Amino acid sequence: MTAVAVVTGASSGIGKETAKALAAQGWRVIGIGRDVQRSAAAQAEINAVSRSGEVVFLRADLSLMADAARVAKEIAEHTDRVDILVNNAGGMAKTQVITAEGFDENFASNHLGPFLLTARLLPLLRHAAQSAAKGSVRILNTSSDASEMVPGLPWDDLQLLKNFDSGRSYCDVKLANVMFARGLAKRLAADGIIAHAMHPGFVDSNFINNAPESSKAHMLTLKGLTPAEGADTLVWLATSVEGGQSSGGYFHQRKPRPPNPFAEDDAAVERLWRESEELLATAGY
Repeated sequence: MTAVAVVTGASSGIGKETAKALAAQGWRVIGIGRDVQRSAAAQAEINAVSRSGEVVFLRADLSLMADAARVAKEIAEHTDRVDILVNNAGGMAKTQVITAEGFDENFASNHLGPFLLTARLLPLLRHAAQSAAKGSVRILNTSSDASEMVPGLPWDDLQLLKNFDSGRSYCDVKLANVMFARGLAKRLAADGIIAHAMHPGFVDSNFINNAPESSKAHMLTLKGLTPAEGADTLVWLATSVEGGQSSGGYFHQRKPRPPNPFAEDDAAVERLWRESEELLATAGY
């Protein structure tokens, strides 16, 4: 049976390159993107290199929990298994935007939406793990070294609704990505499912266009990686033997990287999990 990879943010950047690489290796790819035209162009590009000929694109904005829940159902209509879930969609916000569901858009798109999507796809991941080699079913979160630049999460204002700062918000959600992987690793160990987070490095992609002007000016001084170079560790974590030999890690350039010490605090990891579930419950999920 052909292995199935779900890749969010697959219409551009490292998400598209990850989907291309997996398709070229024979994986069946289900890509998720927000923009219809960009997704159509990406699907054609991925199809051109696909060895399986099975590339599907679904539209969803993961800052909306309704979209995350809906696209999880649509994925289940296309497949009864998910072997790899790449939670890659996300970005940096210039200003605070509150979604129709009452969440900070940056927090929702980078953490809460992927948290809900992953939860809704766990039956398909567990089903795949029943027949797959141990450690070959994996959940991968695209984080950033920004996760290392804050002392911890602000529990009294987790979404920064009271005092929004774009840079701090991005650092917080990228730290949440690392902590989410650790929480998944603990909960899914008995199922033989692996979870990791990774820092791709600074990638020259659409990401820079959505950053605040001060951050954008700084990034323009940096030499960026190509999206394919930025995707390399994601693809390696998805397909290599080494990627399945541990769980709950944080990687960069195919090597383990020390995470923010806050992410290694089990109590903090569990609190983020509880806080995330409680926020979802307020929206009816």
